[in-house]
Order: sequence, then structure tokens, then C-alpha cells
Amino acid sequence: MFTTAIEFFQNGGFYMYPIAFVLALGIAIAIERFIVLTRERVRNRQIWQDLQPALNAGDFRKAHEIATRSQAALGRMVAYGLTRVGAGRRAEDIELALEEGLMEILPRLEKRTGYLGMFANIATLLGLLGTIIGLISAFAAVANANPAEKANLLSQSIAVAMNTTAFGLIAAIPLLILFSYLQSRTTEIVDSLEMAAVKFTNMIRKVQMEREVAQTAQAARQPAGTAPRA
Repeated sequence: MFTTAIEFFQNGGFYMYPIAFVLALGIAIAIERFIVLTRERVRNRQIWQDLQPALNAGDFRKAHEIATRSQAALGRMVAYGLTRVGAGRRAEDIELALEEGLMEILPRLEKRTGYLGMFANIATLLGLLGTIIGLISAFAAVANANPAEKANLLSQSIAVAMNTTAFGLIAAIPLLILFSYLQSRTTEIVDSLEMAAVKFTNMIRKVQMEREVAQTAQAARQPAGTAPRA
């Protein structure tokens, strides 16, 4: 099989090399994106486990320190929201801050993934171009050949020219599969960030409501004419 693959590649002509380069570059980008997205997913899960106790306890300062130190996308997004907490801001302001953080993170998650779809199209077009150039050369070569040998030479030349189309499709199909897979992984991370933003907002609202209820109860317990404690 290895010998057959080498002969197939050598018989394809010049355009086999740019197709191979596009395939190798696409695979390298896919590996890099897979590592980044997998690492981001693990980091987001870990930072959320670290943030939950502080958020549930209403210790926003500690939560902000944890989020600021983290390199996870979720940590950066939560840090945006925590900067609006405790400054008399409304819940809508916190949600806008979370959306701002998400909009900053999204391009980093989608970085270079779109190239895979482009490389798949380039590989297919290079294969077709190589076949057309090969057919032109084949017809030009048999134009002055012996009539008895024309059919044999033409069939051999066409078979060689079709190698580039086959290799272009061989390169394009896995690139498209990798493109779709990485897009789905990116969508999963974005969905998890949006879900975490909703949970974070609900936690903030719950803590703020509990504090307001506690302050109201404390003010109700104060004797008449006594100033409430600071």
C-alpha cells in the first residue's frame, strides 16, 4: 500500500505538492485548535468549581481575585461582571458586562478554524486545475503521436491527470470533517459560557436580594428614633 501511494503521488504531477502542503497545513491548524479548545474546556470547568463557593457565599471580592488570576475564558468573562457588582449597578449592567466579555472571548475561540473550510475548497480546486492542465498536456502530446499508439497514450495520460482530482478530494474530505468537528466543539464552549453567565447573574441577584431582605429586617428591628447602624 505504501508503494502504491508513492506511485500515485509521483504520477500526479506538480499539483500534488501544493495539495499536500494545504493538507498538512490544515491538519496542523486542526491539531492546534483541538488542543486549545480542549484546554479551554477543562479550564472553564475548573474555574467554575472554584468560583461557585465564593459566589454562593456572597464573597465577591474573593471571586473577583479568583477570576482575575485565571487564564480561562470563563474567568475573564466573570471578571467583567464582577467589576459591576457592589457599585450600585443594576442586574442589567452586569448582564451587559458579561456580554461584553463574551464578545471579546468569542474571536479567540473561533481563531483559524475558518481556514479549514477554505483549505478544503482550495484542495478541491487545485485537484481540478491539475487535472485540466494534465489533460491539456495529454492531448498536446498525442497530437503528433503514431495513430496506433494514440489511444493507449491518451488513456495513460488521462489516468495520470485524474490523480490530482482524486488527491484533492482525499485532502478536502478530512479537512471538512475537522472543520465541522471543531465548529461543534467551539459552539459547545460558547453555549457553556452563556449558561455560566445566566447562572452567575442569578447568583448575584439571589445574594443581592438576601442582603436587601436582611437590611430591611435589621431596619425594622431598630427602635423608633434610633439611627440604623452603618
